[in-house]
Amino acid sequence: MTDSAAAGLGRFLTIGDVADVLNVSVGQAYALVRSGELPAIKIGGHGQWRIERTVLESYIEAKYEEARRLSLWNQSDLGSVAEFAPRDSRRDWAPRNPG
Repeated sequence: MTDSAAAGLGRFLTIGDVADVLNVSVGQAYALVRSGELPAIKIGGHGQWRIERTVLESYIEAKYEEARRLSLWNQSDLGSVAEFAPRDSRRDWAPRNPG
């Protein structure tokens, strides 16, 4: 996020603002908040979600770091060994029960 764009948004962002910044749907942004992946707070009587701009920036940086590490892992010699692979990328290597 550029400094000029960030200045226009203020300290706290709505779910819609977050969706715009991440270029995802409002539903996807809401799912990130509900799952706890993107920390947020509820404000007001109707409990509207707000995400601090610096928290969103940290989230984006963490996602870049995660992608960088996964890329390095996949390039390494151990990236193809199932027992060392990150849990998300493993396939079901257990023998199937024929019965």
